[in-house]
Amino acid sequence: MVKQTRKIEIVPYDPAWPQAFEQIASSVKEWIGDLLIGVEHVGSTSVPGLAAKPIIDLDAVMRYEDQLPQIIERLAQQGFEHQGNLGIEGREAFEPKRDFGFMNYHLYVCSPHGAGYQEHIALRDYLRTHDEARGEYARLKQELAQAHPADIDAYVQGKTAFVQKILQQANRPTP
Repeated sequence: MVKQTRKIEIVPYDPAWPQAFEQIASSVKEWIGDLLIGVEHVGSTSVPGLAAKPIIDLDAVMRYEDQLPQIIERLAQQGFEHQGNLGIEGREAFEPKRDFGFMNYHLYVCSPHGAGYQEHIALRDYLRTHDEARGEYARLKQELAQAHPADIDAYVQGKTAFVQKILQQANRPTP
């Protein structure tokens, strides 16, 4: 089944994205900060110079995995719906059900040892330090957005091989 979405739009990097992240992260820390190691800006908006969908991705990293029920309860009180792991172990998605006045964002609560979190950090850090890969990724995303403007599944699937290649390169020891 093809999941339809609003038009997938890739825009040039916006230097306001880090500030938007800080605004959202500040609220997340207010709600559940005592249960977290920290909140990381991940995804394409976290990479200076990278074109992206204008959606901030945040990974709120739990201190202890057994605190997840408490985190779910507190976020529910703030107006978030827990969506489960959406197929990625160690990462729980939360959707806001009210408007907080923030730009669009995705909130994930992660285990510090979970593959989802580890991959987000590895990809982000690699793209921040490798201009050629960052440019190649931006071109790929723009091509996929044009080819699949309303099919988020095809868009994501089209990025998979590139992301896997970068993760392999990121995990290689440097000489």
